[in-house]
Amino acid sequence: MGSSKRFSLSERIKSFQYAYAGLKTLFAEEHNARIHLVAAVLAIVLGFVLNISFNEWMALVIVAGLVFICELFNTSLEALADFVSPERHPQIKKVKDLAAAAVLISAVLALITGILIFLPKIIASCTNN
Repeated sequence: MGSSKRFSLSERIKSFQYAYAGLKTLFAEEHNARIHLVAAVLAIVLGFVLNISFNEWMALVIVAGLVFICELFNTSLEALADFVSPERHPQIKKVKDLAAAAVLISAVLALITGILIFLPKIIASCTNN
């Protein structure tokens, strides 16, 4: 199953360049990815302001990462589907809808996680003043 190619540091470096190009494409072409990025940055800033715990940071990082992973898969599947079938097709629509649903679920999960982490701290800071 393994490749007979020898390890190549230059090939490994190229793989990071390809991954960076994918992230650059995601944020340049996908409006929703930029919205998710703004939300993630706001959550990070709020995390520092409200001094959230290590476990809360872990939850925040995991759900934010999950949103971006789902967005990357969704964008990849949409690009592949459009290439394979430029015309409208019910099966292609189904694939695209399912991939979009994964992004929606991950974003809702991130929102709920953010509410669970931040809302009690915001309420506590408002009632202490």
